[in-house]
Amino acid sequence: MCLFSYDDDPDPDEQAPAGLLHVPVRPEAAGPVLRMFRTPLGARTAVGFTRRELLTATLGTGQPSIRLAESALRSLAEPLGVDRLVVDPTLSAPPVTAGPVRADDEPLRVR
Repeated sequence: MCLFSYDDDPDPDEQAPAGLLHVPVRPEAAGPVLRMFRTPLGARTAVGFTRRELLTATLGTGQPSIRLAESALRSLAEPLGVDRLVVDPTLSAPPVTAGPVRADDEPLRVR
């Protein structure tokens, strides 16, 4: 921890509350279910977006969402063992799909 305080250099551990978030969900018969994600190091995390446009840019136009306060999202994620919350992530990997192999692709051969 730094002994000096600078107005232009906030401590990332002391972030302001995010407020009302757009939270990605999966539609289920009983109602929407929170989607949990993983950080690049594999830790489970809840995700929320401050604007619908940011959610769409990251997860696509078809991603359903609900509005939740940050505190409500944390309360719902905690019983699942998820204590991380990422707000406005900008990077995501596309889902893995089995697509056609191009003719010029060489398949991996295991011997």
